[in-house]
Amino acid sequence: MKNYLLVGIAGLIGGIARYWMQGFVSEWTRSDFPYGTLAVNILGCFLIGFFFALAEERALISAEWRIFLTTGFCGGFTTFSTFSFETVSMIRQGEILFAGLYVGMSVLIGFFATYVGSAAGAAI
Repeated sequence: MKNYLLVGIAGLIGGIARYWMQGFVSEWTRSDFPYGTLAVNILGCFLIGFFFALAEERALISAEWRIFLTTGFCGGFTTFSTFSFETVSMIRQGEILFAGLYVGMSVLIGFFATYVGSAAGAAI
């Protein structure tokens, strides 16, 4: 039951952080391109790699904190369901090039950010 509370509380915090960051970046860029979701996904990929490295490779955080930070916070923060919806919407609107660019940037830069986050966590 404790782990469910950890995930729930951290998911709430992650969801609020996602809402704020997505809105901030969208307002800052003032573009129809979903830069807010892209920024959240890239940062979320970095953070989950970083937190897993701190927990698994460096043993600097406990199992409870790993659950809180990865499943809870990152699970509430990352927005791949929104990513999927926005991609489908772009395709439906005939913006195939933007949809492909969005998917490519999200996946490639996301994997790179996860790798860098993992390396940063392991280096601590």
